[in-house]
Amino acid sequence: MKKLSVVMPAYNEENSIEAIIKQVLKTKIKGVVIELIVVDDGSTDKTVRIVEVLQKRNREIVLLRQKKNKGKGAAVRAGIRRSTGDVIIIQDADLEYDPKDYKRCIDPILKGDAQVVYGSRLLKKGKEFGRLDFLLGGMLVTFVTNILFFTWLTDEPTCYKTFDAKLIKRIKFVGNGFEWEPEITAKILKKGIKIREVPISYYPRTKKEGKKINWRDGVKAITTLIKYRFND
Repeated sequence: MKKLSVVMPAYNEENSIEAIIKQVLKTKIKGVVIELIVVDDGSTDKTVRIVEVLQKRNREIVLLRQKKNKGKGAAVRAGIRRSTGDVIIIQDADLEYDPKDYKRCIDPILKGDAQVVYGSRLLKKGKEFGRLDFLLGGMLVTFVTNILFFTWLTDEPTCYKTFDAKLIKRIKFVGNGFEWEPEITAKILKKGIKIREVPISYYPRTKKEGKKINWRDGVKAITTLIKYRFND
């Protein structure tokens, strides 16, 4: 039996955290058990209280708490350290991504065909996106990634980044915010490891609904890619 560790960073997600946790827990994959690691990143709302209630009824849930808001990268790093699975996938605490896509993300790794798999929103037929600026920003970050690292990715900023656990635990990343994503992408590609992409569903939310990323994060993503292209 293989184990999938789902690392879920969460910051002030009281409106969606219960629904997404229930979706994760009801996900069934033959031959795979799921471990859910929720990393609260200093939430000031009811996020922690909701998770604690669910945790009492579900042994699969591990709750880690960071007293101060350190950023998504710091939360992901803490979750990866605590994980005990063979494969690790990152899951946002909102409802933009569907855990039903876990199987297609982890299958290439479990079969030994890949060490890293990204779920691509652009490869999905009938794909849906929110604001045009978010779409174009993501495409720009992906384009810069491809130019700098001579690859053919379609969706670098995707949340569904899936890793062979032994591999990702050997790669040190220091970014505390959203920049952890282009950093880890850069470091994986510099090692000559190919990133496989699979199509996934996407249900975008608005800033009013809690979306936290903005154009500054896009700029930081590009500068991070450039930095790690020429530095270790």
